[in-house]
Amino acid sequence: MNAQEILSKLVAFPVLGGESNLSIIHWIQEYIENLGVETFLVPHPDGMKASLHCRIGPDESGGIILSGHTDVVPVEGQEWHTDPFVLTDKGDDLLYGRGSCDMKGFIACCLAALPEMVKADLKKPIYFAFSYDEEVGCLAAPELAATIFNHYTHRPQFAIIGEPTMMIPTVGQKGICIYETTVSGSEGHSSRIKQEVSAIHETMRLILWLENKMDTLLSAGHTDNRFTPNHTSIHIGKITGGIAPNVIAQACTFIWDVRTIPGEKPEDIAADFAVFCEERTEELKKVYPDFKIQTLHRNPVVPGLNTDNDAEIVQIVKTVAQNDTLDAVSYASEAGQFQEAGFSSIICGPGDIAQAHRANEFISKRQLQMGVDFVHRLTAYCCQ
Repeated sequence: MNAQEILSKLVAFPVLGGESNLSIIHWIQEYIENLGVETFLVPHPDGMKASLHCRIGPDESGGIILSGHTDVVPVEGQEWHTDPFVLTDKGDDLLYGRGSCDMKGFIACCLAALPEMVKADLKKPIYFAFSYDEEVGCLAAPELAATIFNHYTHRPQFAIIGEPTMMIPTVGQKGICIYETTVSGSEGHSSRIKQEVSAIHETMRLILWLENKMDTLLSAGHTDNRFTPNHTSIHIGKITGGIAPNVIAQACTFIWDVRTIPGEKPEDIAADFAVFCEERTEELKKVYPDFKIQTLHRNPVVPGLNTDNDAEIVQIVKTVAQNDTLDAVSYASEAGQFQEAGFSSIICGPGDIAQAHRANEFISKRQLQMGVDFVHRLTAYCCQ
């Protein structure tokens, strides 16, 4: 099968982040094993999800991991012009379907190049690493990367994460963590606003503190011009609270994320926020003794990526991609997690991130072919 045919198969699996991915991972596993390559699964404790890894070529050092995720984001509420889980070719050089760009296109490129790969006289091995639950916090990658690190006699040295970069080698990525903060105040008649503690009013103050924190970091010169925006961002994405206009809100919850440039950590911002919350709690307990603020992690911290421009993997990917341009991206990926596990990492894959997570997601046929050519040239490199 060519890459488009494989992508059509992959798009047909409507596996959302957080859901079982066994249907798609077993299809990939069967495809790989039919070509004579042994695969290994890294199952989730509940047995309903699994990552996959395998090695093509000799058990030698210097190997390169090709990494992708099998899950996609929801389509509910989006205005699709085609069935999102049927890869659709309208004859305009674009292939429409959920995950076509992010990032089943890259997996299709890997699988399409596999028949040639298994026949090649590889001197350095190539590894596949396909995970689950990337779209809900990059949850599976740490265990997958650690398993690969410990499984093979000679560990891989490098990792290429195939997120959509238009085949531009990408050496930087922001870190991210998502938090959920709940404010518990005292409900009552709205005329008693000075005698009670409104959870919504206090939430407003906390959100303003977070926005001011972002601006303070920026004004202090904490910037990295490789990124857009060029600073750590703090964003409040969802707020729920209150029951009626004339009832003081007893509870209010807001969900927020922190996306950090290299050199900064979400944990540090969260720690400063906790200090402010303690100050507010001490003050408001004088009005309402049971007042409290609780902040929870919605997901583990996803580390950023900051690979040196002169790193060996950067030179390899620049050569194989036939592109000397280097980039950095503001979205999160599993690259930093593979880096933390001991693999020198980079991001490079087909498709445009601007198409990800939106209705009528697509990848161009040209980009898909560029991805296939990239894997073929990487195979040739590993034969040297």
